[in-house]
Amino acid sequence: MSGRPELIEKYGFDTKFAMHMVRLGVQGVELLETGRITLPVPEPWLGWLRDLRQGKKTREEALEAAESLEHRLDELVRGASPLPEEPDAEWADAWLVRAYLRAWKMP
Repeated sequence: MSGRPELIEKYGFDTKFAMHMVRLGVQGVELLETGRITLPVPEPWLGWLRDLRQGKKTREEALEAAESLEHRLDELVRGASPLPEEPDAEWADAWLVRAYLRAWKMP
């Protein structure tokens, strides 16, 4: 049996795997909508994910949430995201140089 047998025996499915599946969807949507990921995951999702991990949500609820998030992710990657098509590589390179110089304590 794959997964975590103790969770599967207790809840009927691997609640930890299911929690991470939904969490990744939540964070992917947030990233594509805002350009950021908030840690820890903000409410109401934080409580929902905890409930899922603790077996207070069903496998079907987890799959429905994941399907909904997957649909939203698909919309976002097909053009609904407000993020630019390409990263600002010049800004990222300059930021990285500044970070290295601060870490090495160079002027």
